[in-house]
Amino acid sequence: MSQSMQKMKAVRRLRRKRHIRHSVSGSAARPRLSVYRSLTNIYAQLIDDDTGRTLAAAGSLEEAGANASKEGGKCGTAALVGTLLAQRAKEHGITKAVFDRNGFRFHGRVKALADAARKGGLEF
Repeated sequence: MSQSMQKMKAVRRLRRKRHIRHSVSGSAARPRLSVYRSLTNIYAQLIDDDTGRTLAAAGSLEEAGANASKEGGKCGTAALVGTLLAQRAKEHGITKAVFDRNGFRFHGRVKALADAARKGGLEF
């Protein structure tokens, strides 16, 4: 892929992200579950946009995620991150969230993380 194509792909994702963020906002009662996916890792945060605070976070670079990437691949690691985030949300008393896919398509790792978070007890 040429460098100009990569730049255009990034610009399109950021455009989608701005469009999504225009309508999606988190609060203390219902925080925003923001997902970021890099080439090798995936991260998720529960964010209260009213105060600008991160309430809970999980990522594939944590100790549990590093071990799971060898077994389940990238989707398995994403599912583990979703489960871990749902667990941390329960500790803070959070049961509902608003999903922010951050401009990424809802398939593959993003979908695996969302499904695991739902299975862990988060509603969105």
